[in-house]
Parts: sequence; structure tokens; C-alpha cells
Amino acid sequence: MHYPWLDNAWQQLILQRGELPHAILLRGRAGIGKHDFAMEFAKTLLCRSDANHHACGQCQSCKWFEENAHPDFKWLTPEGDDVTQEDAKKATKRSNITVDQIRQLADFVTLTSHQAGLKIILISPAETLNLASANALLKMLEEPPAATLFILVANQPQRLLPTIISRCQSFTLQLPNKEMALSWLESKGISEGQKWLAQTGGAPLLAMSLSERGTLDAVLIRHLAQGSQLNAFAVASQFLAIGMEQALQILQKWIHDLLQWRLTRTLHFHPDYRDALQGLCKSVNLPLLMQFQRSLTEARRTANHPLNKELQLENLLLQYTHLFKKN
Repeated sequence: MHYPWLDNAWQQLILQRGELPHAILLRGRAGIGKHDFAMEFAKTLLCRSDANHHACGQCQSCKWFEENAHPDFKWLTPEGDDVTQEDAKKATKRSNITVDQIRQLADFVTLTSHQAGLKIILISPAETLNLASANALLKMLEEPPAATLFILVANQPQRLLPTIISRCQSFTLQLPNKEMALSWLESKGISEGQKWLAQTGGAPLLAMSLSERGTLDAVLIRHLAQGSQLNAFAVASQFLAIGMEQALQILQKWIHDLLQWRLTRTLHFHPDYRDALQGLCKSVNLPLLMQFQRSLTEARRTANHPLNKELQLENLLLQYTHLFKKN
């Protein structure tokens, strides 16, 4: 899929293909296409017929790549190698890349490449490395294997070890401007693009995903609009159904708008819920609201930790109901 807002970054990177470092870090907001960008870049580097700075899609290398069977390419995901791309994207919500996965790269990098003279290891999302796997990767980056390129993709690069970041050449991929994002969403047949972009901070792929899932998210937001009347134990499983990280994002955006309306009488993510937020602000405890916002930030840092997530969500939703004075 083509993302026009990444065209400049593509040209910048492809022009360096003859002088690439041993590791690059693609960083930027979630929902702008970094992972797809990285996959296409890897495919292009391995392509045997690259006349237009893009993979041809016809050569044997491209066919291997499209079948997830290229012998010179390895993609590390939290679920390992035997999953589809779609399954792996879902898996990032609940697990980490393990130290065994990193150690298994030793055999891969010592084998002679099959055709392109280059081996590529994609680690995405890189922030799902745990401490042990991050340290194991660091050792490889300190003594990089020959003819091997590491591509790390991160939505939250601050969660990476600083020593890993220092051993990568960083490329920051930017959000598109509003007009470009709206035009792209319209080209995909998505209506109310402005509404979805507002709820995703301007990230077009998240906006597209949210538009497809909008009914479910609206149900969850209507639960939050109940304030102190929300039944935390009854709705926690509904929040968990969309994944822990996404559930926390919905909570954070709602709390952001609640706090913003309380302090400035403006909204960022939920203009359609102005009346509900205005009503909740009449009974919200401001110090508790600010404390809860910090709790959500901390919860996002551990979203991939193997905790009892339903219990954690129940606790957060229960805290949410206590922000309001009961009538």
C-alpha cells in the first residue's frame, strides 16, 4: 500500500542503499505505515531487478518475499517466525520478543546469503524487546555480522536501550499534514475522515482502522460517558476484547478530553461527546483526575507485560468511577 506522506523519507533512504550502516531505526508515531515501509524497503534491497528504486514484484526474490519465505530475510515478532503478518500484528499487544529469538539469529547470519549478497533482519515493533533480548541484540550490534542489515521499527523508541539507539542510524517518519491525510482516507472510501483523524491524533492508518472498528469504540466510549455509574466489572472484558494497548489508548484520549474541557473548555479527540464531557466535568475531582491520567501513562508502559490484564482493566475502570462525586 502506498503512503504518499512517506515518499520523501523513501527517497532519502533509497539513495543511501549503497552506503547503508549495519543498523537503522525507523521511528515515529503509530499508524503512519512504518512497518509496511520497512517491509517494502527490505523487499526492494533484496529485489534482483530494481530499475525504479522499488521492488519489481516479479523476480524470484520478490516472489519469495511475498510468500514469507525469503531465505535472506528474517522478521522478528513477539510470536516468532511461524505466524502470518496479521497474526503477528495482533500478537504485539500481548507479548515480547524473547532472548531465544535473538540467539537463534546466530545461525542465520553465519550462513551464506542465497542471492543478493545481503541478509536483512527486521525487528518490529522493536519496543517489544525485553531486557534480556535487548541485551542480546546489543551484543550483535556491537560486533555486527558482515553483509547484514538490521532494521528496527519503533512507535516508542524511548523504551529501547539508549545503547541500542546509539548503534543505529535513526530515521524519523513524520505524520502527514491534515489535507494529505484526509485525501488519502477519502481515496480509501472512508467517510468522516476528519472525525477519525481527530480521534487518532492525525495518524491515517489508525484513523482507517478506527473507522472500521468505530461501532465498537463508540460502545466503549458510551460506557465511559456514564462516569460513576459505569460498571467496571461488567465492561472490562469488552475493553480487553480490542487489546490492552488499544483499550488504554481509548481511556487516555477520553481522560485527556475530560481534563482539557475541565481546564480550557476545549476538546481534541471527542467533539461529538461535548455534552457528556461537560456534564462529567461538573462532578469530577480534578486532583484525582490528574492522578488517574498519570496511572494510565504508567499502565501504557507495561501494556505488553504478561499480567492479569482483565483484573488490571477492572481496577483502572473502578478508579475511573471514583473520579466523580455520586449524586
